[in-house]
Amino acid sequence: MSISSEFAKWKEGAYGKTVAKFPERKQVFKTSFNEVVEPVYVPGFEDPQYLETRGLPGLYPFTRGVQSTMYRGKFWTMRQYAGFGTAEESNKRYKYLLGAGQTGLSVAFDLPTQIGYDSDHPMSDGEVGKVGVAIDSLKDMEILFDGIPLGDVSTSMTINSTAGVLLAMYIAVAEKQGFTADKLNGTIQNDILKEYIARGTYRFPPKPSMRLITDIFEFCASHVPKWNTISISGYHIREAGSNAVQEVAFTLADGIAYADAAIKAGMDIDVFAPRLSFFFNAHNNLLEEVAKFRAARRLWAEIMKNRFNSKDVKSQMLRFHTQTAGCTLTAQQPDNNIVRVAIQTLAATLGGTQSLHTNSRDEALALPTEDSVRIALRTQQIVAYESGIADTIDPLAGSYYVEALTDSIYAKAKKYIERIDELGGMVEAIEKGFVQQEIQDSAYTYQIEVEKGEQIVVGVNKFQVKELPPSNLLKVDRAIQVSQIAKIKDVKSSRDNDAVVKKLAEIKTAAQGTENLMPKILEAVKVYATLGEITGTLQEVFGEHKESVVL
Repeated sequence: MSISSEFAKWKEGAYGKTVAKFPERKQVFKTSFNEVVEPVYVPGFEDPQYLETRGLPGLYPFTRGVQSTMYRGKFWTMRQYAGFGTAEESNKRYKYLLGAGQTGLSVAFDLPTQIGYDSDHPMSDGEVGKVGVAIDSLKDMEILFDGIPLGDVSTSMTINSTAGVLLAMYIAVAEKQGFTADKLNGTIQNDILKEYIARGTYRFPPKPSMRLITDIFEFCASHVPKWNTISISGYHIREAGSNAVQEVAFTLADGIAYADAAIKAGMDIDVFAPRLSFFFNAHNNLLEEVAKFRAARRLWAEIMKNRFNSKDVKSQMLRFHTQTAGCTLTAQQPDNNIVRVAIQTLAATLGGTQSLHTNSRDEALALPTEDSVRIALRTQQIVAYESGIADTIDPLAGSYYVEALTDSIYAKAKKYIERIDELGGMVEAIEKGFVQQEIQDSAYTYQIEVEKGEQIVVGVNKFQVKELPPSNLLKVDRAIQVSQIAKIKDVKSSRDNDAVVKKLAEIKTAAQGTENLMPKILEAVKVYATLGEITGTLQEVFGEHKESVVL
């Protein structure tokens, strides 16, 4: 296979619809000294393995990108993760971000919402609105997106154990706005396996949780075809202490488990796989992170083609959102975090992310202020419009170091997946504690290196200064919990409670059988059954997961 001949065909567009492509942005791509910047560069030698392992942008194995034009066609989606307090407060923040140039919404929910407790439940005390917005019923969701036409924006929702309920609320709000479900664009995280591994916001045991996920796959394939039904998340695996190889391996192993579950439920790989998306972390080691993203695309393409025999090229594309690394932010000298986030932004974009959230400088201390959020968004915009990295595709390709790191991460992640297969798959590997132990060992090793000064964290174990804590931090008022409880009482007093009882009973019956639960959940949401009532009904059938200690 000749690089020059394949490259010529690629440039001529001879691959047609097999290449995902956006029309190029209307501008001249050139250097400051007036040299034209080519869309992609290839080596000046003939290597028969080059196209097999690197490919060309938009072509298998997608090492160099999933679209043939990448950012020359359009920039990544700038999707700032936001949500705190009440739906009213979060709605104001969303409108502020959209007005500042954000191109997609990303919803953060509070812990009670993530686990499925209403704000008036004893388990919610002290946590209402703290790390995200409190959503108890369809009424809250209506307020959250008031004045934001859901048919015109792309929305990501970081929600897992209660993903089906929040997606149903989103669909119901869109319908009230006049948009049918088939017009909606967005993503729900819906990745429960990483909750058992690294994050902990689970409610039900693994098997019924996997059923809920495949029910969402099936429902969306028929009713919400533009929706990404899962964002398989390595982000939280990395935040828990994994290294780059483990982040890739465990994330893709989760993806394999979801694909296996969907096939077992009777779905065709090329029906649901094109709507799978991924979510990765961007850390400070710039070139290592770029290689990580490139290796992940290559490995996933091979898994989908060779392991699952997918025929649709879209099934083989690893599309991903990136968030800069929360665990790298320091409370000491918080302005240093602006620099860290800029480096991580470069890592994500040089690595070919499809969308990006940049963390704010003060997030190690509190929820971000509007000023901090604006700086975070401006970081993306400066990289997009001023750095030149979006003028050519995969600009670091051909670097001896980046290519060597790409191959190394690919090979080591592949070995991890083989080990997980030997243990019986990802669910079994989690139940046996293998994945958790690997992450814990990695986190421990890193912490020891920091304490010994072998890993330098600027402002923490070197270059310290005496400083006072910032005075302008955002605080969530305890009164929010009181207002949310009052809102729940108002909803329950004004709704048709007989209809609620009926719809909850239908959910319970469906859960006891094999019927897809999403239509029943959607019907219950529309009569203003609360998140806690729906989740509690499912728990009556599924039970509640209790983490076991693995010795």
